[in-house]
Amino acid sequence: MIRLRDIKKGFARPDGGRLEVLKGVDCDVAAGELVAIVGSSGSGKSTLMNILGLLDQPDAGDYALAGDSVGQLDSAERARIRNRRIGFVFQHFHLLPRTTATENVELPLIYSDADAPRRRAAEALRRVGLEDRMDHYPDQLSGGQQQRVAIARALVTDPELILADEPTGNLDQQATDEIMDLFQELNRGGRTIVLITHDTELAGRCSAILRFDHGRLGREAAA
Repeated sequence: MIRLRDIKKGFARPDGGRLEVLKGVDCDVAAGELVAIVGSSGSGKSTLMNILGLLDQPDAGDYALAGDSVGQLDSAERARIRNRRIGFVFQHFHLLPRTTATENVELPLIYSDADAPRRRAAEALRRVGLEDRMDHYPDQLSGGQQQRVAIARALVTDPELILADEPTGNLDQQATDEIMDLFQELNRGGRTIVLITHDTELAGRCSAILRFDHGRLGREAAA
C-alpha cells in the first residue's frame, strides 16, 4: 500500500540555517496492515504523516501509494487523491459545531461525484455504532462519540488508507479502548490504517511499529 524510498524533508530556520527532519526515510506498509508510528516530540512523525496524506511534498525521494507514484503531483491532483483514496482522523475531531453527525460525515462527498451522500453517511455512522446519534450535534456527543463521527467521515469515501494522527489524545481510557477496538475491527475487515501515537500500549495493539530515530524510520514487531 505504502512504499517510501529515501524521503527527505527539511525546513528553513529563523537564523537562516536549515533543519533536516526526515533524513532518508524508507518504509513499506502492506495492504491490510495496522501500523503505529512512534517517536519523541519533534522526531518527524507529523511531517511524515503530512507527506503520507499528500498534504505536503518531500524535498527528495519517492512515495508510491498502491503502486502509483504520488510524491510530486501538483496540488489539484493531490487533492483529488486525498478525497478519493485517503481518510483522515485527527486528535481534535474537526467537526463543524452547528452541523449534525450525518451532515459532518457527508462533507467529503460534497467534493466527489458520489451518489446518495445521505445514505452513505448513515451507513458509515452505523458502522461505527452511532445509528442512534445521527441527528445529534457535536456538543450533544461525548468525546469518544465525536471521534467515532470523525472516523465515519474518514470511511464515507471508502478510502484505501486511513491516517490517524493521535486519534485518542483527547480521550479518557475507556474511550481510547473503544476507539482502538474500532480501528482493529476496521483493520480485520481489510482496511489499511497508519496511526501516530505516543501511547505505547496503543502501539502494542498494532501489527507493527515504525519508530523514528534521528530522522530515520525503523520497523519492529508490536509486542
